Amino acid sequence: MAAGHAMNARRLSLSRLSAPLAAGALHRLGSSGDPEENGGPAGPASAPDPAEREDLPFRVELWNEARTAVEQVLAVTASGGIGYAAFYAATRELPERYITLRHKHRIVSRWNGPGH
Repeated sequence: MAAGHAMNARRLSLSRLSAPLAAGALHRLGSSGDPEENGGPAGPASAPDPAEREDLPFRVELWNEARTAVEQVLAVTASGGIGYAAFYAATRELPERYITLRHKHRIVSRWNGPGH
């Protein structure tokens, strides 16, 4: 009976992993020993304070198809080198999309996708 219970628990864990994640939503990842799974408090994921984000001025942004709004922030970092590496990787993974590397409020680099 214990083996059957372990198999059901494994299926439950795998089904949680295969569920689609909502774009733009905040998600919290944890290990199998996460207190939330053991009946502990389940607090919602929250965005960091704006004051905390000031020390991470570089952002890699993926824009929507119309290029009117940022669809998803792919990376946030304090290092320009890491920011550019994330930007470069994003342009290789998503070559057809509009991607920007931003330092605070200024666009440092942009990838226009095909037809640029």
